[in-house]
Amino acid sequence: MKFAKLVPNVYYLDIKDGLKLFIDCLEFSIGHEELMSKSPFCVIEKGELQMYLFENKELAKEHNPEFRLVTNSIDEIYKKISSSYPEFLHPNLSKVTLRPWGAKEFAIRDNQVCIIIQQW
Repeated sequence: MKFAKLVPNVYYLDIKDGLKLFIDCLEFSIGHEELMSKSPFCVIEKGELQMYLFENKELAKEHNPEFRLVTNSIDEIYKKISSSYPEFLHPNLSKVTLRPWGAKEFAIRDNQVCIIIQQW
């Protein structure tokens, strides 16, 4: 079996929260959107990465996903996020930290999603 991509679905109580994190803070772009529909959703993209964001109150209460974004420029990304969107820094990993397994990491979060930024 060969797969080309893994595309997660992320559910929000209010999709605007996800747009602020992914579009404003992490600089993804919207590839497709139906934000004004009865069931708002959009496809967000950045390079080869893609996610579907949905506004769905029932599913948002059941799902609190955690993702890792691997980079080769963690210090640059940390500097940009910490100066522009410090409210997203996760209180348990708010600085770039060398972890026992050898990766440098910091984390961001909104009210639904935790994202660990990692550099090996």
